[in-house]
Amino acid sequence: MSMTPAELRTYLSALVARQLPLSTMIWGPPGVGKSSVVAQVAAEHDLEFVDVRLSQLAPTDLRGLPVAEHGISRWYPPEFLPQGGRGVLFLDEVNMAPPTMQGMAQQLILDRRVGSYVLPAGWFVWAAGNRKEDRASVFDMPAPLANRFLHLTVRPDFDAFRSYALGRSLHEHILAFLTFRPELLHRLDTTQPAWPSPRAWEMASALHRAGLDVAPAVGEASGAEFAAFVQLYQQLPDLGVVLSGQGRDLPLPEEPSVRYAAVVGLAARAADAQQGFHAFSWLAGHAGPEWLQLYVATLVSKFQALGQLGDLLGLMEREPRLAQLIQGAAELSAG
Repeated sequence: MSMTPAELRTYLSALVARQLPLSTMIWGPPGVGKSSVVAQVAAEHDLEFVDVRLSQLAPTDLRGLPVAEHGISRWYPPEFLPQGGRGVLFLDEVNMAPPTMQGMAQQLILDRRVGSYVLPAGWFVWAAGNRKEDRASVFDMPAPLANRFLHLTVRPDFDAFRSYALGRSLHEHILAFLTFRPELLHRLDTTQPAWPSPRAWEMASALHRAGLDVAPAVGEASGAEFAAFVQLYQQLPDLGVVLSGQGRDLPLPEEPSVRYAAVVGLAARAADAQQGFHAFSWLAGHAGPEWLQLYVATLVSKFQALGQLGDLLGLMEREPRLAQLIQGAAELSAG
């Protein structure tokens, strides 16, 4: 079953809400956000989150060490395995682990125990791995193990990344560039050590904010395109003036890439609904409906990610066009 990160988040949340402790395997390319989604779902439901990278462990690391007690060996489990409470035990990189390690994990996944250790009843066991077509160094998953999982495949999705990026306050240059070039959100290149992915762009945001080149995170080609795009920001009107409601006479540049930068920049910088309305009013006088739609979609994603979508409702009474676009963007995001 293929889904976006947002759909994966909804599906996993439903498993938790309905108390379905079914072992679940999440497939997808590197850097698409599998572990991030699982961590977000755990946090939303106040669950503990234990992330175990199986490819970095030896069998004894999972089963524990034997200790002699009264002439009998007892296996002492590792400290990272939960002893109580409720949570998600996330087994990442499960199919990158060698067969002996997968066999040990199989006991934990299928029987909810390994050696003398028993997983508490309030825990979900979810796992993730890369596909063979991702050119990852993976081992075949044994058929008995695969057959006991739910199998979900997550694919890159720009709308989901936009919401995530706005909620995490990633640099607006990153968001504007990927709005202009969404095909570079994820482009796997196994011949290069660095290539663009949602995870890589988040690292790139930190580098860019520090004034450093983003190429070490996203690769030379994508880094060069991004650097050229950033230069376009010199052609932007003063977005702060627009957001204050004083930008009526400021022109909107005709160059499409600069327009992307302006539209996304306004949505990213709008600190409240009033500033969002000022930007919409300015764009309505300078741009066509496709640019207004892009602006509102980005603005709704931002306020939704921040839990402030209700702040926009008051604006809907002031401008019918804005009301229609906000309602459409919110319904699309919810669906």
